[in-house]
Amino acid sequence: MPMLGRRAVLLGAAAMVGTPLIAQSDPWAAVAESARALDQCRAIVIRQSGAEVLSQAFRGPSLGAAVPVKSVSKTIVAALTGAALDRGELPSLAATLGEVAPKLIPAGADPRVAGITVENLVTMQAGLERTSGGNYGAWVNSRNWVANALSRPFVAEPGAQMLYSTGSFHVLGAVLSEVSGRSLLDLARARLGAPLGIEIPAWTRDPQGRYLGGNEMALTLDGMARFGEMYRMGGQYDGAQVLSADWVARSLEPRTRSQFSGLSYGYGWFLGQAAGVDYALARGYGGQVICTVPALETTLALTSDPNLPARSGGHFGDIMRLIEDDVIPVARRQLG
Repeated sequence: MPMLGRRAVLLGAAAMVGTPLIAQSDPWAAVAESARALDQCRAIVIRQSGAEVLSQAFRGPSLGAAVPVKSVSKTIVAALTGAALDRGELPSLAATLGEVAPKLIPAGADPRVAGITVENLVTMQAGLERTSGGNYGAWVNSRNWVANALSRPFVAEPGAQMLYSTGSFHVLGAVLSEVSGRSLLDLARARLGAPLGIEIPAWTRDPQGRYLGGNEMALTLDGMARFGEMYRMGGQYDGAQVLSADWVARSLEPRTRSQFSGLSYGYGWFLGQAAGVDYALARGYGGQVICTVPALETTLALTSDPNLPARSGGHFGDIMRLIEDDVIPVARRQLG
């Protein structure tokens, strides 16, 4: 007997315990059943051409609850970087730490730290030893998260390769606060929350009182979907230009590549392609995902158990197959 894939086994198991038959008249119902079969998946929302076509919670908090989005926070900080550029608070992505935020550089840091650019930070190509993975605990237990991140040894030249590190985005968030004179929470609420009509609760702060850049934010599924829709529509939402179209276009261009997933990475977004269609992903630990597919006028927001890992060979791989094998084909048929 041929071996069944993990997702096929889950679908079969769901059917055996009485999952309702998929309504053939509603192609999005098939997507819902595929998502339901992923035991870590909690809820999903999909919009196409601006209309909500799927909204279901399978387990966990209700659809209206703000939930941890983990490293989707990095994509939000990247958006705030674009907002700072749009307002002239940052002169360019080529601006260096030494030019825009010299006070953040700790005494005794490698002289190359001053030359790290805003673009190095937003693409996680700073070259410094990572603060994520096995280094995360020691980093968040340090007395000064910015100084700790910037005092780490260089393991690559800035701009040479992607080194996934929450520390890079925390430093970037501190830079945004320095150049604007406002907290990251204030920036997020004013520049994203207000125009998108979403609530952004306060989240974790470091020992110096800076809001954590790159983790621990919380949003509702609707808020996640609105954020993705804004990028899908070139920075616009409900008639307002939230981010410049230029920033959005540049954000969705490949700048580097993840050594873990193999996906390309732009400014805060992982970038992939399926069946000739490009898509962009904001991804958080456990399987928190925003996916926008501009060519098919489609945005997906999906939440999962935030306490369980979601690796490419496990739950995140299942989410990728859901997007590529279910969502994109249905979206293409519905649009055409």
